[in-house]
Amino acid sequence: MALTLALLSTLCFGAALITAALGLRSLDARSGAAISIPSATLLFVVAMPFMLDLGGFSWDAALIFAVVGLFFPALVTLVTFRANDQLGPSVTGAISSTAPLFALLAAAVLLQEDVPPRAIVAACGVAAGVAMLSWRRARVGTGASGWALLLPVWGAALRGLAQVMAKAGLLIWPNPFAASLIGYLVSSATVLTVDRVPRAARLARTRAAVAWFALTGLINGAAVLLMYSALTRAPVSTVAPVVATYPLVTVLLSAIFLRAEPLPARAIAGILLSVAAILYLVAG
Repeated sequence: MALTLALLSTLCFGAALITAALGLRSLDARSGAAISIPSATLLFVVAMPFMLDLGGFSWDAALIFAVVGLFFPALVTLVTFRANDQLGPSVTGAISSTAPLFALLAAAVLLQEDVPPRAIVAACGVAAGVAMLSWRRARVGTGASGWALLLPVWGAALRGLAQVMAKAGLLIWPNPFAASLIGYLVSSATVLTVDRVPRAARLARTRAAVAWFALTGLINGAAVLLMYSALTRAPVSTVAPVVATYPLVTVLLSAIFLRAEPLPARAIAGILLSVAAILYLVAG
């Protein structure tokens, strides 16, 4: 059951990168995050009377979920949208697949989970895949554009840490809906506050952009709920690598809907190598 939930989460995360890319065609990342996360939060609030079970409530767990909400999905969404805008959904998704490496390390340190030896082999495979993917100087460029490659790495580290902290809270209060609701309430406050910070220029919100980002928020919200449900049933070392295979979904959907973003053979090989390394870890 946990693997099924993780795979469904993977499909949602992969699809959300595509809808976000469509929204980013006419709106900036900060404004997009201020639409997507509150949209998911609104859905959680509407569903709260039907899905929230306060049995086993724990203030400690609720506090952990709130702390996670400060950076996931809030900061992770801002970073991912920015990377998506700079690098495209396929590159962003592939580099973000390093999240389980950070998750496994944090799980070993914070939760004392056993990290399988296969993780070392998988880490080398993912690193090699990212290196192959990043070797596109004509595409990425130098200077500020080159630094854009660090955005999805930062997002992956935060995503990995969020999974471990959420697991810690779920060990105390195994309620994935509550974890999602509390996290999204805090994240909404965070992104709405950030969106109010003055900036040099603010793009006008078109109906199409609002619709795409609202859809992105709903899909991401479902992905988080599914991931937390999987974490309730299985350790981080099982769930995190499976969820990280979502770049494959992004690549397939990108080839269908975003024809303007061609991928060279080296980039495709890098994505496949990263995904294969993660699947090897799961197989162990």
